[in-house]
Amino acid sequence: MKVKNKIFALIAVAVVFACAFILPCCTNGKPQSYVQQLNYTESTEKINNPDQGFYRPIYVRVTESGISYNRNIVSQATQLYHLRIDISAFSAAVNGQGDKLLSQAALDGLKDLLGFLKEKDKNAVVRFAYDPSYGGAKNKEPELQTILQHIGQVCPIINSYQSTVTAIEVGLIGPWGEMHSSAIANAQNISPIIDKFLSDAKNIPVLVRTPKMIYDYLGITADKAADYTIGATEKAYRLGLFNDGYLGSNSDLGTYADRERDIAFLSAQTAHLPYGGEVVIPDSPLHNIESCLPEMNELNLSYLNIEWNNNVIDKWKKSFYTRDCGTDELYYGKTAFDYIQNHMGYRFVLKNSTFLYTDKLDKLSIELSLKNVGFGNLNKEKRAKIIITDENGAVAVAKEVGVFCGETEVRFSSKLNLDYGKYDVYLQLFGEEVEGAPLYCLQFANDGLWNSALKANKIGSIEYLEK
Repeated sequence: MKVKNKIFALIAVAVVFACAFILPCCTNGKPQSYVQQLNYTESTEKINNPDQGFYRPIYVRVTESGISYNRNIVSQATQLYHLRIDISAFSAAVNGQGDKLLSQAALDGLKDLLGFLKEKDKNAVVRFAYDPSYGGAKNKEPELQTILQHIGQVCPIINSYQSTVTAIEVGLIGPWGEMHSSAIANAQNISPIIDKFLSDAKNIPVLVRTPKMIYDYLGITADKAADYTIGATEKAYRLGLFNDGYLGSNSDLGTYADRERDIAFLSAQTAHLPYGGEVVIPDSPLHNIESCLPEMNELNLSYLNIEWNNNVIDKWKKSFYTRDCGTDELYYGKTAFDYIQNHMGYRFVLKNSTFLYTDKLDKLSIELSLKNVGFGNLNKEKRAKIIITDENGAVAVAKEVGVFCGETEVRFSSKLNLDYGKYDVYLQLFGEEVEGAPLYCLQFANDGLWNSALKANKIGSIEYLEK
């Protein structure tokens, strides 16, 4: 779905920004091209775009009577949250009574939680576990059949929030749901769990803890990975990795059996799936800024935990992006933290906007050039809408024009019916609408183009002159 640093084709809409100079229309009915004089320079400001960035974890306790969590963790400063959902109360190994299906109150609580995040225009990575209080306990899982039933219960709810849920981390097994240490942490149990999530969770990425779990599910050995291709129509196309041993050692604390081989395989999946986790081990040289950036780009890094490991985060805040790190001159002298924060996931910069129209302004064609400077890609398509406002800022036109899948060259044409006057043109890229309000909107990384009221990027101006 992503086409990093390439020119793409999408919709037709041209862009101009503040101080755009619009030539007078004297075209004798012939379309003329107008390059919009916008600010095409990349901004170095933080942008809270959907489905990416530094996340904050939220512990969610689930019991037969419902769920509880701290709503105050959700704030304007953070876009992405990691839901650590403790369903241990439904396992005999914890409740001492027997394995149980999730109660209706528990399911209603999960629905309310995702609804709350959607209402706040926030995203979540979701992980379930049978580890009481996420305290690091092992061997607390119920029977496999009960685990599969629990997946079947929660997936219909998750499917109702596809714009909200960034990914499902399979979890469920072992301490913190990190899929190790417990007696059932083997392919015999993990592969059916993966298949159940892929079958029941529609269009949502499903992430496991190691590449070996992916190889086992595919039925291949690691030495065959380099020659194996997962087709876009296969369920496993949505199967990726979460890495909670990120940059901790040469194997990322057992994540990789062969780092170079496994990363080469994963990069094909992370090109269209989220990839992230937690950095660990403060003294590892792998998270030195000079060393980690190439791999972050190769694996299309999407998200990391802002709260772990604090020593690594502080290390990035106290080190700087220099010529030894790369050629991104805008960031010379800025911290490693700022650079990593701004490049996780996609980051689209508008590089050119051109409008084509006649003096009658009865039709507008737009051509946009974008550059994705992020580590990752846009993994969820956005609906695209052209919004045109008059000199008073009132909306004169609001027309949906197609979808945006992360391309870098966009074209769009639309018929217009406008009165004489001057107008600003915006492109709104959104996940869905609720009662006319757009959610999960994408902001370009250009200064001055974002209209927070419209949740749209200014791409130009037009003028319809009276004869």
